[in-house]
Amino acid sequence: MNLEDLNDKQKEAVLYNDGPLLIIAGAGAGKTKTLTTKIAFLIEEKKVSPYSILAITFTNKAAKEMKDRLFSQIGSEIKKLTVSTFHSFGLKILRENFERLGYNKNFVIMDSDDSLTVVKKILKDMGYDPKIYNPRAIRNKISSCKNERITPSQYERYAVSDYEKVIKEVYEKYELKLQKNNSVDFDDLLLLPIELFERHPDVLAQYQELYQYILIDEYQDTNEAQYILTRLLSEKNRHITCVGDDSQSIYSFRGANYKNILNFEKDYRDAKIILLEQNYRSTSTILDAANHVIKNNKQRKDKNLWTARGVGEKIKYYRAYNEKDEAEYIIENIKELEKAGVEYKDIAVLYRTNAQSRVVEEAMLKENLPYRVIGSFYFYSRKEIKDLIAYLRLIHNSQDNVSLLRVINTPKRGIGLKTIETLTSIADDNEISMYEAITSGKELEFKNLIERLKEVAQNITLTELIDKVLEASGMKQELESEKSLEAEVRLENLEEFKSITKSFEEREGLISLEDFLLEISLISDVEEYKEDPNRINLMTVHSVKGLEFNHVFVIGMEEGIFPHMNSLMESSDVEEERRLMYVAITRAKDDLHLVNARRRTLFGKEQINPVSRFIAEIPQELMMTNSEEKQKEEKPLQAGEMFREENVDYQVGDFVYHETFGTGKVVEVTNTLVSVAFKHPHGIKKLMKNHKKLSKV
Repeated sequence: MNLEDLNDKQKEAVLYNDGPLLIIAGAGAGKTKTLTTKIAFLIEEKKVSPYSILAITFTNKAAKEMKDRLFSQIGSEIKKLTVSTFHSFGLKILRENFERLGYNKNFVIMDSDDSLTVVKKILKDMGYDPKIYNPRAIRNKISSCKNERITPSQYERYAVSDYEKVIKEVYEKYELKLQKNNSVDFDDLLLLPIELFERHPDVLAQYQELYQYILIDEYQDTNEAQYILTRLLSEKNRHITCVGDDSQSIYSFRGANYKNILNFEKDYRDAKIILLEQNYRSTSTILDAANHVIKNNKQRKDKNLWTARGVGEKIKYYRAYNEKDEAEYIIENIKELEKAGVEYKDIAVLYRTNAQSRVVEEAMLKENLPYRVIGSFYFYSRKEIKDLIAYLRLIHNSQDNVSLLRVINTPKRGIGLKTIETLTSIADDNEISMYEAITSGKELEFKNLIERLKEVAQNITLTELIDKVLEASGMKQELESEKSLEAEVRLENLEEFKSITKSFEEREGLISLEDFLLEISLISDVEEYKEDPNRINLMTVHSVKGLEFNHVFVIGMEEGIFPHMNSLMESSDVEEERRLMYVAITRAKDDLHLVNARRRTLFGKEQINPVSRFIAEIPQELMMTNSEEKQKEEKPLQAGEMFREENVDYQVGDFVYHETFGTGKVVEVTNTLVSVAFKHPHGIKKLMKNHKKLSKV
């Protein structure tokens, strides 16, 4: 078998088959190629039966890529191999041994939605309020307990608060319900095989005999259950090869434990360690930056990535004035790249949190640049944002049946399909809106809620109105009680919506809900480019793992954003953020831009954040910094500077001038707002008294 296209370390990893092997594969070091070549070598040169090889990875996509590569190397022999994800492998064992575990042949696998339905039913039967005991949060807690192999009786030791005691009760009933219904959930696909092997050593011995060579990809991402399953299967033959990179362990929030890779030598005392340090992706400048950043982590394996690709360009570091300037910098550079013949699909913009995409998305829409958001939705397409906009539309126009249908039972308030069908029928028969058709029941409570918000909206700013809607509707409470990462992201997106209203108010001095809804309708339609594969890639750093791009922009390089505010209290959390930074840097092949802002409005609040510590960890000689004279200090008046410090005393009847709407007459005055009647087509507008666009005539 020809191994000439492998480097020395890759070749050493392929040839070593005398015991446990840990391959620490740096970013872009060809780990998948090494792993598939090793499997092909075992079959072709060592004459190992394909049936006795087990290759496990994390995602269906990664398993498919491995199979495709193996097919090109060993052809139809691939059919005899077991190449799968952990969960698929667990299901295979379960199907072959269901009776030993007390299940019938026709057992059912419940997905996460099914599990949630079971938890909701249990809470309802026990009489607990789902607003206090959030079903999704409890389902997530049960899942993390199972992955840590904590049973309900063991969890009782940790259950100190009333809330935790309820979780323990629900967990017990949940497990009983699954067994009674001959069902298993996704976590059981890992736990039950372990239980089987521990209870029935003879069954474990059969699988150890069958799978004599075990190869695990992305070992740094294994959780407790996956780690134990791997160890049990390999402890007899000890022909185990684990491939991974502790520096790319970024999924602790999913239960991954990077210490599994660090402890490999303790688990397998005779283990051989091979470092794959030659990177085939990036320039040496980019790799030097990654190496300098990651060496600040104490919990790590020593390795030093290098490349034969040459020095390449310096990293560009740009300190923007604010988030809009940050977006402008990206747009300007993308246009330059386009002129140089670069395709959009070779460009990526990376950010730490989903909410950061919003300003970049709007800038790209304005400039007609095609983009796609990977691993998430476009900002204005996210469910929580669409729900919030539907509330605002209904407050503005209660005849809007589409918006009413979207939020009448969001969050859930016990208004079912039957009620909605009745309302639709009454509205159609009487040729009125569904809102007008509401006269009783829980739907009347909803109508009263909208009426209260309509009234409140008359005398407060748009940004204040968003807070009122989030509180009064129950959207905020529902997400806060969920206590999950997904809910946190949704809350961040809703808070970021306040940045949009604040920017609108500060720019125009205007609090008109109608004008605001018109403005966002113009920037929220991104359908035009959805079919075009040649688009700029926008994504979080978590979503970019495993991908690579010629040109990469990492934005928001500020303390509190990247590293994230939630990580700053614990050194272990900061180390995970640093691993995220390492992943971000090593996605770039030729060209890397690190960008931050002196001030930014995020989640509706202006903040001035220090420069990210990760910038200081990169040697100055590797970076090209925008010089002081190039910094955009000569700015047009910024949003926060659009207000006079003193209050102008307006009286009803005063004539005023507004830069956008022209001359008008004051018709109402409150503490902070003034209503002005302008000529057609503008009509009456509510404005902020001390805004610089408005002045007395």
